[in-house]
Amino acid sequence: MRPQFKIILISFLFSLPFWWGANFLGGGLEEFFYWQKASQSPKILAAQVGLEERLRELKPIRETDVADFELAAKSGISVFVSGEGRERILFEKDSDEKLPFASLAKLMTSWVVLEYYDLSKEITVSREAVMQEEDFGKLEIGNVFPVEYLLYPLLMESSNDAAFALASDYEDMTERKFVELMRWEAEKMNLKNTFFDNVTGLDPEESGTRLNYSSSEDLASLTKRLLGKPLVWEIFSTEKYNSYGPELINNNGLLGQIPGLLGGKTGYTGEAGECMVLVLRAPKNQGYLVNVILGTGVGNKFSEMKELVNWLDLAYRW
Repeated sequence: MRPQFKIILISFLFSLPFWWGANFLGGGLEEFFYWQKASQSPKILAAQVGLEERLRELKPIRETDVADFELAAKSGISVFVSGEGRERILFEKDSDEKLPFASLAKLMTSWVVLEYYDLSKEITVSREAVMQEEDFGKLEIGNVFPVEYLLYPLLMESSNDAAFALASDYEDMTERKFVELMRWEAEKMNLKNTFFDNVTGLDPEESGTRLNYSSSEDLASLTKRLLGKPLVWEIFSTEKYNSYGPELINNNGLLGQIPGLLGGKTGYTGEAGECMVLVLRAPKNQGYLVNVILGTGVGNKFSEMKELVNWLDLAYRW
């Protein structure tokens, strides 16, 4: 091989890494020079930042080829809550209509307890508490439990006994005082379509007693507040619990059936029909999906909620 050719070949081989690096870095260099120029021009920088903000606001993107969802329940809503706290309604049906909402009232019951009570203090369960309608929670007269424990039967089995015990058997609290706190908290949260007359959500036995009511929009707002109470979601996600005797079984039939399910609360009375709140982690861990349905037929709350969740998965691209 001639010396001149050797020199050319060696020079070529040594130059390859440089050209590879230049091609590889080309895109990065272009981006670098773009941002250098943008930093010197506020208009370019503002336009770029504005575009990125708009793109974030667009997500999730509605798939136009997927038909609108037809909810059979009287009212419902699905709200995307981003990690930064921004909200976007993904679905709604008569979301501001005032409707009885059964045991979903216990969402506010738990909020008041977590805001005003010492969770380590013990409560002795009274006869009046045990005499409440239904036998969920398996409480007995004279049982002594810390406040924190009573939140488990309240939220897992929707125990009316636990609700009454928390409202009436804690220090000098009475149900009337507790209901006033529920109303006060609803007012502070600006829940304009919500009213509480008892802590359980039961239909009134006497004609002169007012009915608890709320809207799916208000309940989504309350549920968003509860996202800041980790204990609530620890309880909602617990399938079985027996730390204090009788085994409690979560009445949320969708636990373990839906990916990303954080938890939820069910309710039923003759006046309200079936109701449900369900919270999921949004795809790609971008926040939460808060879903509420009110006034569905007996035996339909789980199937209708599942249909709504499945529709959201098809109707939006993340």
